[in-house]
Amino acid sequence: MRVLTIAAHPDDETLGSGGTMARLAAQGHEVWVCILTDGVTARHQHIDLQQECAIKAGDVLGVANVVFCGLPDQRLDGMPLLEVITPIEKCVAELQPNVVFTHFNQDANQDHRVTFQATLVATRPVEGTSVEEVLCYETASSTEWAPPFSGTVFAPNVFVDITETLPTKLEAMRQYEGTFAGEIRPYPHPRSYQALEACARRHGAAAGVGAAEPFMLVRQLVRSKRNGDGWHW
Repeated sequence: MRVLTIAAHPDDETLGSGGTMARLAAQGHEVWVCILTDGVTARHQHIDLQQECAIKAGDVLGVANVVFCGLPDQRLDGMPLLEVITPIEKCVAELQPNVVFTHFNQDANQDHRVTFQATLVATRPVEGTSVEEVLCYETASSTEWAPPFSGTVFAPNVFVDITETLPTKLEAMRQYEGTFAGEIRPYPHPRSYQALEACARRHGAAAGVGAAEPFMLVRQLVRSKRNGDGWHW
């Protein structure tokens, strides 16, 4: 299986699906990350350092390739959507992923919302597509800050057991301490180590496991195979 995590900023990929990527990579699946923006130029210009930390985090998780698209941080909502779709389509064409993880469409961060919109187009179910599943992940300090109105609340219906890979996820997040403006915050910020672990444990309790990452299933394609006695999943 080939897996692609699409993230607006460096660290979103680890926050959202780090434990799941580590689990899948350990099982021998090919895992890529596509990071759309530089993630920093709204605050500072240390882009190279941010990318170095993202690569280190990917190495911890077992990611085979991290693709940096270099779009401007916190400005995706001011760009033509096609300019965001195009680099995602390029990644999809190169990797031919079976599973795609991306942001929740109602996150408080506008880059996250645009990333979802662009991903939905880039993974549309046209004939010959490799993409069989598209899922939204939860991004700490953005997803839970969406307004509490109907249709805007993250309501996971898929849980991945990351009991064994939660320490790996937290170690990957530690790589982001080395950024110019560290992405880790002291507790009780949602991006503190304590809060990240507590969140994983809470979702695990909801799913009956030690720790879990939650997802919302956007689309699932179940392919048919022709056998002698008819069509079967």
